[in-house]
Amino acid sequence: MSPTPLNLRGLKCPLPALRVRKALKGAAPGALFVVECTDAMAAIDIPNLMRETGDLIEHSHSDGELLVFHIRKAAA
Repeated sequence: MSPTPLNLRGLKCPLPALRVRKALKGAAPGALFVVECTDAMAAIDIPNLMRETGDLIEHSHSDGELLVFHIRKAAA
């Protein structure tokens, strides 16, 4: 299953977390998303969302102001 990109650049809090929640809600278990954000609050909001949903951040990194999260939808 190839990763699904989510380009959330330019969106401000809380929109990145809300868009990730919506994408995960409709995804099949095991789906992988590569989320790109420029809002610094996403570094707090997205990990908090993963604690709520039970989904997994497999990898995250930053490149300047760009934040990238590799998020795996949890098994049902």
